[in-house]
Parts: sequence; C-alpha cells; structure tokens
Amino acid sequence: MNIYKQDIGKYGEDLAVQFLKKKGYRILERNFHKRYAEIDIVAIDDDTLVFVEVKTRISGEFGEPLEGIGPWKQKALKRAALFYKSLHQELPSGLRIDAVAITLSPARVVEQIELVKNIIGG
Repeated sequence: MNIYKQDIGKYGEDLAVQFLKKKGYRILERNFHKRYAEIDIVAIDDDTLVFVEVKTRISGEFGEPLEGIGPWKQKALKRAALFYKSLHQELPSGLRIDAVAITLSPARVVEQIELVKNIIGG
C-alpha cells in the first residue's frame, strides 16, 4: 500500500470518527488488528457493540467506496468482531457491523459521507 493511500485512509477514518460521534456513537478503539483482519473503529451505539469499516475514495477513483467490502472482507470483519467480543466480555452482547463510505474531491473536500448500518446482517 502506498503512502498516499494510507494517508487518505487515515484521513477518512478521522472524518468517520467525527461523523459517528455526532450521531451519538461512543468510540472505544481504532485500528484493532487481528492476524487476518483489521477493524477500523470499535464503538457503542445505544446498547450495541458496533464494528465500523471505513472506505474512503477520491471522486469515484477505484469505484464506489462500499464496493470495497466484498464477501471475503465481510467474512474477515465478522471473524475479527467475534474475536474482539471474546476479549471484551464486559461490552454489550448485541453486535453489529456498520460501514462509513466517504467520497472526497481531489482537494480532499468531503463530497459525500454515508453510514450504512448492519452491512452483513444476521
């Protein structure tokens, strides 16, 4: 992964944290790493433990943000979320995986930011 892509990703995660806080989410942790996956943001929304995947794109470059969360990524997110919960039994038992999709202009101005709750379901 090149430096520019990492920089855009971190910027997107920072924007997502601000966005989620305004929506009432309580942020617990960022960038939780497990061997096979990373969870961008761990938060609590009401009485639900939420794992948030953040996808940031520059004006349609590389497709729409949510296109980057395919079946393999969803499976990895679900495994990582269950592992995280096993380490933190004191947290709410309700679990959900959300996504924040961010589209930026080439000047890094937010063109669109969208929250999609329960992207995996079940």
